[in-house]
Amino acid sequence: MFGQPAARRTVLKGAALAGAAGLGVAACSTESKLGHAQVPTPTAPVDLGAADAVPVGGAKLYREQRLVVHCPAKGEYKAFSAQCTHAGCLLDKVEGTEGNCPCHGSRFDVTTGEALRGPATVPLPEVPVAVRDGRLVAGPDA
Repeated sequence: MFGQPAARRTVLKGAALAGAAGLGVAACSTESKLGHAQVPTPTAPVDLGAADAVPVGGAKLYREQRLVVHCPAKGEYKAFSAQCTHAGCLLDKVEGTEGNCPCHGSRFDVTTGEALRGPATVPLPEVPVAVRDGRLVAGPDA
């Protein structure tokens, strides 16, 4: 009788640890180089608002539209997906020219899309962007 509870506890602990390990692997695994992002870039043009909302030399994160836009010089813009290429999480902030992924700590250069710190190794996909009537439009046909 004394052997059964210990054996049962051991089995239950093993099952719990195996389940937790499986969740950890699933949380950090990626099915492709773009993580779990089904569609990391817009499939239709997206109006981002006034072009002058992006400061010259700076960048702005558009979380709702899953985009980050950089303005290297007055009237010039570059846009990238704001979805991390490791596991598909959305960047949560831009500090200077670096975008931060809150899930696993990846950092990206928002001027080039380049992955600066892993676990992400693939750059953010570039998205076409244009100014129309003083407003930024990103996505296909921009």
